[in-house]
Amino acid sequence: MLFGVPMRMMPSGDGPMSPGSRAGLGAAIVLLALVSVVELADDSKVNYVGLVAAAPFLAAAFASWRMVLAVGVIATVLAVSLAWGGHVVPLAASVNIVGVLLATAIAALFAVIRQRQADRIAELSKLASVAQQAVLRPVGPQVGSLAVAGHYISSTAAADIGGDLYEAIDTPYGVRIIIGDVRGKGLDAVRLASIVLGSYRHVAYERADLRAIVADLDRAVARNVGDEDFVTAALVEERGGTLTIVNCGHPAPLLLRGGQVIPMEPPAPAPPLGFMPVVRPRVERLEPGDRLLLFTDGLGEARRDGEFFPTADRAWRLLGHGTVADGLASLESALVEWVRGRLDDDIALVLMEYPGPRSATTTAVPSWEVGAADG
Repeated sequence: MLFGVPMRMMPSGDGPMSPGSRAGLGAAIVLLALVSVVELADDSKVNYVGLVAAAPFLAAAFASWRMVLAVGVIATVLAVSLAWGGHVVPLAASVNIVGVLLATAIAALFAVIRQRQADRIAELSKLASVAQQAVLRPVGPQVGSLAVAGHYISSTAAADIGGDLYEAIDTPYGVRIIIGDVRGKGLDAVRLASIVLGSYRHVAYERADLRAIVADLDRAVARNVGDEDFVTAALVEERGGTLTIVNCGHPAPLLLRGGQVIPMEPPAPAPPLGFMPVVRPRVERLEPGDRLLLFTDGLGEARRDGEFFPTADRAWRLLGHGTVADGLASLESALVEWVRGRLDDDIALVLMEYPGPRSATTTAVPSWEVGAADG
């Protein structure tokens, strides 16, 4: 789906200490305190002073190199005090002190490398986030005569960008909506999603037939992917109260009507974009108040303890109230609660509502019949 950083990286600079830095510093101080207590309390000839060399490495796992050097200085002073104030022979004391100094230098170098890598990954994630936001521009709240809302749910706080995509535009052939999912993640998925959306934003205004749009998008995908890459997609058109849906290997949209949830399964299955799909449209006459939910497979795969989120069973109760934006907010809240905040995949959602026929009388003609009707 449109980011991967598996953990929150520690920011560099002289700002307030992050939780990770505080944890690393705390662990190092606790270790130094324990070594001091054991060394002073043990009357045997066992030498524990060398253990303080581990303190800089504990700090280096989370804190900045400056913090590592500070811990190293404290560890060195402690090693000197314990060695000279106890029963350690001079040679052993010297070896321990040199070991602590060497450990501090190595730990500081490790902290510098780790921090540079973290800064680079954070910068790449920021750039990828900007790229994703540029691809997925906001939709709604009104597109043509329809109320429309779109929402993107990231699987993690440090979101792995994927190729989920959606768009809703008002064209001479009615309101047209696309939702899709690019196979894979990362910048390649973002790039392919941008290609699909760029092509769609052009051909949706030019093609009277949704099947022609599918053919154009398929060629665009085929030119830019490998043999195993593809894009699942569902395209929707509302024209004069007639709903037309074509599906290319994508989860079927859900129609919400009068308390019922009706899956809009295609008349025949078709492969994803990139595999030359031959689609058969599904046509439905809309009624005032009908809502249609389009989603990517992250919603269908969301599960808790092996049990999938009951989307169809709960869709009406979650999505049938308030505005379409309110409905998506309720769905997200219920979903996050169901999975206990741990989603396996990103999710793109689009919810539209048909208010009823316009005042001006128009003939409801499905897109693939526009040319025939004119003839």
